[in-house]
This record gives sequence, C-alpha cells and structure tokens, in this order.
Amino acid sequence: MPRLIEPEPKGTLMRKFLLLIVAALLAVAAMPSTALAAVNVKSFPTATFSGASVTLTDGNFSGLGSVPAVATLTVNGSATYTCTNQGGNASPGQNPVPAQTGSSGPVSLGNADHNGRGTITGLTASVTAPPTPSPHQVGCGGGGSNSWTVTLNTLTATSAQLAITQDTNIVFCRNYTANGIGTPPPPAC
Repeated sequence: MPRLIEPEPKGTLMRKFLLLIVAALLAVAAMPSTALAAVNVKSFPTATFSGASVTLTDGNFSGLGSVPAVATLTVNGSATYTCTNQGGNASPGQNPVPAQTGSSGPVSLGNADHNGRGTITGLTASVTAPPTPSPHQVGCGGGGSNSWTVTLNTLTATSAQLAITQDTNIVFCRNYTANGIGTPPPPAC
C-alpha cells in the first residue's frame, strides 16, 4: 500500500519563515561597517608637485566608521638624461624615460580613534630613477650609437593617485596632475 506524506503541522512553516528573516537580519548586522558606510569629503586633499615628489595635505573625511582606513599615494613620473660622448662633450638626451613608480605605503587616517573622521595632513611619495637606460632609449645622437655615457639629469613627478581603503575595499579614490586639484578617476580606480 502506498505511503502518504503527511502535511507539516500548521505552525512549522511560519516558524521556518521567521527563522529565515532573523538569520538574514543577523547577517546584515554582522557586516563590517564599511559595507554600509558613506564616505563624506569635508575637504579634498590638495597635491603639491615638487621635482620628484608629490605631497597631499588638508584632506578631511567623515563617515568612515570604526574600521581603520588607510591612504596610499602612488606617484608616476619621468626621468631625463644627459648624454656624454667619448670626447667629453655633454648634450641633453632627447627622450624622457618613465621613472620608477613611488608609493607612500599605507598610512592610517586615524578614523578608528576619532568617531569615523579621518585626515590627511602630509602624505608624500616620490618617483625614483629607473635602471640606467641605453643611449638609444634616451635619444643620444649618433643614430643610436652606444658610444655615449648616460647620466641622470632630472626626475619629475607628473601624476599621482590617492586610494583610501578599509579592509581590502577602496572607499575613496582621486587622481592628481601638476595643477594639484585632482579629479575623480574613471570607473575603476
């Protein structure tokens, strides 16, 4: 004889539904505060470009919550070289070469101790010289001759990017060029 499935008691389905709602609410409550945080910019950081370095000052943020926020400044730039021939005569190279990217490393904004407010008071990063390029890369004369000695002349920072993260999530990002004001980045930081 076939066995019939008996219906569940009347209140069981309602209890399961309530338990599901309670579990969902607990999951939302347990999320880190960064998932719910809305970063407010009280004052945008201003960038000062000076030679190989960029310094950010006067950044003030709120709404960061209690999860520590860290700022990282990354700087790009170029290097110029002087070419010296075998006779000891120097002339400037014709091609700037990309400099090595510089980074400030992660620096705490102090928001965890200041009720969700964080500041940038002086964050500096600098580009460095790349490995010595060939005379051809620098644009020394002589049709690509390697009879030149290449000497570093200048390092110049040309752009910078500020990224503020909490845990591994980027919560704020801004790009800077020599005017120092900064612009929002494209969709991906």
